[in-house]
Amino acid sequence: MSKRVAFFDVDGTLLTVTSLFRFLAYDCAVRGQPESYGDAMAELAQVKAAGASRVEANRAFFGAFAGRSVADLVTGGRRWFELERALGGLFDPRVLTMLRAHSAGGDLVVLLSGSFAPCLTPIARFTGADVVVCTEPEVDDGRYTGRVADPMVGARKAGAAAAIAAGHGIDPADCFSYGDDASDLAVLEFAGCPVVVGDDPVLAERARQLGWRRIPAFTPAAGPGQSPGCHSPLSGGPGGEAPGLGQSPSGHSRPPVRIPPTLQEVGHP
Repeated sequence: MSKRVAFFDVDGTLLTVTSLFRFLAYDCAVRGQPESYGDAMAELAQVKAAGASRVEANRAFFGAFAGRSVADLVTGGRRWFELERALGGLFDPRVLTMLRAHSAGGDLVVLLSGSFAPCLTPIARFTGADVVVCTEPEVDDGRYTGRVADPMVGARKAGAAAAIAAGHGIDPADCFSYGDDASDLAVLEFAGCPVVVGDDPVLAERARQLGWRRIPAFTPAAGPGQSPGCHSPLSGGPGGEAPGLGQSPSGHSRPPVRIPPTLQEVGHP
C-alpha cells in the first residue's frame, strides 16, 4: 500500500499546453468547423473580461461541448492525444520525469485537473497515473449538456486531495503537490512537499517566502547537453538522485529514483 501521494495539476504543469483548448481546436477541425473554435475562444475572452473567476470561466467553457456524444468525444480524445504526442512538446519532460519517479517509487500518483475525462484518460494511461480527478460535466442520455456544477478548480482540488489522502490513511506531510497557477495554491499548501512549476507571480512569491521548491517555466529550446528551462541541479550528486523522492518529511523511505542526466536539473527559489 502506498505511503505517499503525489498530486499533479495537468495544464501548464505536466503539459505545456491547455488540454481543453487544444482538444476543442482539434475537434472543431476534424468536424470541418474550425471557426467554431474561434467563436468559443471569443466567448471565453468576453466572460473573462467581465470579471469571471477561474471557476466561472471553466464552467462557461464547457458550453462548447453541449449536445456532443460522450462516446464520440472519448474516441476523439484518444486520437487527439496521439496526434499531440506525434507533434512533440506536449509534456514538460522535467515534470513527466518527476511523475514517473514517484510512480517507480511506489507513490500513488493522482492527476488533479479542471479538464475532463476525454482529454485526461489517455494522458493518465500514457503517464501511468493511478487516479484522475477532474471536472465532470453534466451528461444526459449519453450527451454533454454543456453544464458543469462544480469545476475541479481552486479549493475543490485541495478538498479532493485531502479526501484521497484520508481515504488511503496518508498524512498530508507525506503528500507532494505540483502546480503552476495561483488557483493551485490551496492544494500546494495542503501538501507537505509543494512544488511550483513555472513563473506565476503569486506562487513564486509564496515559494520564496516558505522555501518551496520551484521548477522554472519550460523553455523548449536548449543548448547541447543542457535540459530546457533549467538553472540549478535537482540532484546533489552525479548519480541524478532526486531529493524529496527518497524520503518525505515524516521519514517514510523509498529507494532513490534515478533521473536521466538530460532531465535532472530543476530550478530552486
